[in-house]
Amino acid sequence: MLIFTRSLQRRKIIIENTLTPSFQDYLEIILKLSDDDTKVRVTDIAINLNISKASVTQAIDTLIGQGYVSKEKYGPVTLTRKGTLEAMKIINIHKVIREFLIKVLETDSDVADKDACLMEHIISPQTIERMISYLEKGRFEISNDLDLKETKSFFNRKY
Repeated sequence: MLIFTRSLQRRKIIIENTLTPSFQDYLEIILKLSDDDTKVRVTDIAINLNISKASVTQAIDTLIGQGYVSKEKYGPVTLTRKGTLEAMKIINIHKVIREFLIKVLETDSDVADKDACLMEHIISPQTIERMISYLEKGRFEISNDLDLKETKSFFNRKY
């Protein structure tokens, strides 16, 4: 019984420290909203994700517990260093997938963007690294907003 309990506790810790796709979306939107040095409020996040403020508050509490964001009572939501790096990683993965779909598979840009939004949450680091390598070796004109070397470096960082 003791072994079973410890196993469940370990699983709970692993699950609690795993970012779900929706938590990843929160980090992305917080980073995007804070890009122009604006203070990010729960209301802003709710509007951008089209969900209730109560849902945002609950998610923010979880992200605070995992060390991705900080927030004072009634204050703005701020990404921690860990949260900023994770958000940047997700955004860069999205850009790589989108670029690959457009340049290699010749997918329409709107479709590629929507597909990248779905794929960015589940794609393995190995597949992203292979996509980056393929884009680097090919004779593709890479978009100005995508730095393949920087994206590669996100997989070697420890928070």
